[in-house]
Amino acid sequence: MSSDDELAERLRAGDEAALRIAYDRHGAAVLYLAQRLLNNRADAEDVTQVTFVAAWTGRDGFDPDRGTMLSWLLGIARRKAVDRLRAATREQRAAQTVQAQPVTPEADETPERIVDRLVVADELGRLPAEQRRTLELAFFDDLTHPQIATVTGLPLGTVKSHIRRGMHNLRRRWEVDGATLGSRSTGPTRAL
Repeated sequence: MSSDDELAERLRAGDEAALRIAYDRHGAAVLYLAQRLLNNRADAEDVTQVTFVAAWTGRDGFDPDRGTMLSWLLGIARRKAVDRLRAATREQRAAQTVQAQPVTPEADETPERIVDRLVVADELGRLPAEQRRTLELAFFDDLTHPQIATVTGLPLGTVKSHIRRGMHNLRRRWEVDGATLGSRSTGPTRAL
């Protein structure tokens, strides 16, 4: 194994293997910090991924005279976690604003369809902010995964993970609550 100084030189030279070594060496510390700041394992994993992507794209900015590679990575992680918290706060404010708006049902809306929409909205509200946002962009705004990545600034893999995990969570909740929903032909998935 090389020292962090040698690793930094390799990283700045564009050696992808150096990034992997840096992740193996410091990824657990970055994940720990992100989890402490965000109190959410999934978000912490995403911040860890974004941190190493940012480290790779900004590798020329690492100066070993100003600190260790670990301190540099933790600084990036801290900024990314703060960005995540700010985005969640903005999302929450936007959701509160939308929820405060009076809803006028369409004339052809059946009571079952309204209940389905309420169930979907409630279940989406239980998801972590970024999962909810990616699902809303995918299903309500009809955006593709690359478009969602562009809109949110998240890596494409993170967008796909959020959608997959969000759909899994929704599906699991609906299976648990299946008895409540009954066997109506207009299920919650149709409201999406």
